[in-house]
Amino acid sequence: MRYNRTVKLNDGRLCVLRNGTEQDARASLDLFIRTHEQTDFLLTYPDEITFTTDQQAEFLRKKTESGREAEILAEVDGKIVGTAGIEQICDKFKTRHRAEFGISIDNAYYRLGIGRALTRACVECAKAAGYSQLELEVVSENSGAIALYKSEGFTEYGRRPRGFKSRFTGWQELVLMRLELD
Repeated sequence: MRYNRTVKLNDGRLCVLRNGTEQDARASLDLFIRTHEQTDFLLTYPDEITFTTDQQAEFLRKKTESGREAEILAEVDGKIVGTAGIEQICDKFKTRHRAEFGISIDNAYYRLGIGRALTRACVECAKAAGYSQLELEVVSENSGAIALYKSEGFTEYGRRPRGFKSRFTGWQELVLMRLELD
């Protein structure tokens, strides 16, 4: 899915939100690894990331060509500092109205409005793709992310106790959130 917008950040700088391309593979993979090193709130640990630059290029190409899925990069001063995406949960009739949403941002760029901009971009893409519900899971201790999602209209619809098992803190509860798009 193609996407391209420029937003003004809280510090006055401009942030380009755009679909990822094959040329972004190395930088976006480096960011993926870096963000997974910076927080214990994401699904995987850096040592579990096994895909190559070529696989990342193919992933970005497929997302750009898709009419139903997107991978959006946030670029500040020519550097990729965040990513977010939507992905169809299942292509069966009963579930094809639902998409998952995921986001990660380099912590050096927190509190600038990038998370909000990427969230809004993904909501816009999900609507354009014809989804009627956007869903996410977030670690319950991640209060900043939960506050952001609530402020953008997501509501909690349940909890998944023992959703993650952290190498550092033990069990992590996941908050299930959704946004109705129609």
